[in-house]
Amino acid sequence: MKIKNDHKIDMGQMFHGLQKAMINDLENIRKNIDHEPTKGVGSENIWIKFLEDYLPKRYSITNAKIVDHLGNTSDAIDVVIYDRQYTPFVFNKTGIKYIPVESVYAIFEAKQEITKSHLLYASLKIESVRKLIRTTAPVVDKGITKSAPALFEILGGFLSLDNSWKNSISETKTFQTCINNFNQKQSIDIGCVLNDKSFIYNPNLCKSQLKFSTKDEALIFFFLKLLCELQKLGTVRPIDLNKYIDQLKSQ
Repeated sequence: MKIKNDHKIDMGQMFHGLQKAMINDLENIRKNIDHEPTKGVGSENIWIKFLEDYLPKRYSITNAKIVDHLGNTSDAIDVVIYDRQYTPFVFNKTGIKYIPVESVYAIFEAKQEITKSHLLYASLKIESVRKLIRTTAPVVDKGITKSAPALFEILGGFLSLDNSWKNSISETKTFQTCINNFNQKQSIDIGCVLNDKSFIYNPNLCKSQLKFSTKDEALIFFFLKLLCELQKLGTVRPIDLNKYIDQLKSQ
């Protein structure tokens, strides 16, 4: 008599079911909402909810503008992954959040479909964050002051439901040329096209700089690769609060 193993689950199947549910939610928004800004916000919220549910709780996820200590701001960012524990302040002004750039791990543009123009638009929004001026401060560990740690590169990504091209992104030269031609501040490092494939880009590899998922594993591949990249970044670097204090009239 064969005994059923009730202590084993298929992670791929679990995420495939979640992927189908997200596709249905995004398709419902596209079909039933005519107002484009409302449609965009609805799509962003589905991605934000997914990341909130599955990323470790040390990370916060929202849409926001990013600000540096000089008051420079980024474009509006659809999905921001930022530090939950060490962020000293997040401004919420008339419904728009302003997050200090030192607290940001990753930023994403969310669209209904992936196109060349949407990728170019996303790259400029990513650049608007990466060109902000980040501070970093020395770390005190067990009474010993250590030098300020080096800053990491903020991850940039792209999220969408559909692929606008005839072939998969893994077979579309326009997509691959576009990704390869962005400069360092514009680079799109990771992305997910739910009805096609997800991808991760590493320019430091000699060959196969772009890695793709299978179609059925677009969501789980994206999620696990995102986790890997976040783990590499470690914890956000300490903010030099004196640089922010210097901008005040009170000294």
